[in-house]
Amino acid sequence: MTPALARLVERGLKRLGLHVEHASSGEIGLARLDQGGIDVVALDQYMPGLDGLETLERIQAIPNAPPVVFVTASQDSKIAVTALKAGAVDYLVKDTQGDFLPLLHVAVESALKQALIRKARDDAEAEVHASRDRYAALAAEREMLLREVNHRVGNSLQIIASLLHLQANSSNQDDVKAALTNAMGRVAAVAQVHRRLYTSHDLNSVLLNQYLEALLEDLRRSAEGNRMSRLTLKAEPIEIDPDRAVAIGIIVNELVMNAVKYAYPDGAGPIHVVLNAHGDDLELAISDDGVGLNVKLDPRSTGMGQRIVNAMASKLEAAVERDASHSGTRIVLQFRRTSTPAAPPATTAS
Repeated sequence: MTPALARLVERGLKRLGLHVEHASSGEIGLARLDQGGIDVVALDQYMPGLDGLETLERIQAIPNAPPVVFVTASQDSKIAVTALKAGAVDYLVKDTQGDFLPLLHVAVESALKQALIRKARDDAEAEVHASRDRYAALAAEREMLLREVNHRVGNSLQIIASLLHLQANSSNQDDVKAALTNAMGRVAAVAQVHRRLYTSHDLNSVLLNQYLEALLEDLRRSAEGNRMSRLTLKAEPIEIDPDRAVAIGIIVNELVMNAVKYAYPDGAGPIHVVLNAHGDDLELAISDDGVGLNVKLDPRSTGMGQRIVNAMASKLEAAVERDASHSGTRIVLQFRRTSTPAAPPATTAS
């Protein structure tokens, strides 16, 4: 661009409300860009030293470079395509009389608007990424804290269960021993859930087959363990939320201990725990091949175990049935993998 045309362009754009600085070469223009404060570059194709395309390539290498409107005297569309591919946001063909000034003004204003939109988009994306990073950090911290809580709670409950186990073993009274053993099983059922959550990749669910196997192993080590040598488990790998797992564990503990106390008056016998899934419908069965429910129960029984089973079954929204066709005792619970969502409150219109 000749000095006369450059002055003409500068005066014309200033009259249109733009602040204009003229750089006489590509090198001088690049040096000015390094100082900052330039919003749009109108770049001529032919300049001393670096030409327009070479200068455009150098501009595109600058971080957060301002948009470039490429100006050429050539009517060859290939130049325009090359400039646009190189990163120019617009181009126009100049003339020596300055008649292209209105078009240049429109191109500069459009480039400014596009730059503002792009900056707003980039800022929004950066905020989204920052929010995601903050959320990920908070989620990781929350998971770590939950693991630590579950670890500590599980350890504390395990200590309580161990103390109850020691107390049961040291007691000479059968009713006291049985009460302590039952209490130990209930505590261990809850402790096992926290232990599973501490070691699990997913803090929101428990694998029931692993949980029940560990729970039954705790029962085998209990004061009544010598009567559980034939205690078996058959369970599918079902994931369930921790609260429901606790209820299931307590039910299994109560029904297994009930079978230990009443099914085999003359010694030990088989006790089976079976958990099956049919889609989201689960079936839990605890059975024995003992004397059945028609015999008179121990008069010292308080019925606490049955009340606990009913309470936990209610929590699971489970149907509890006795299998009348089974020769011994078989208790079957049927429930859903997840709880039924609460119905929204009813409203009336007047």
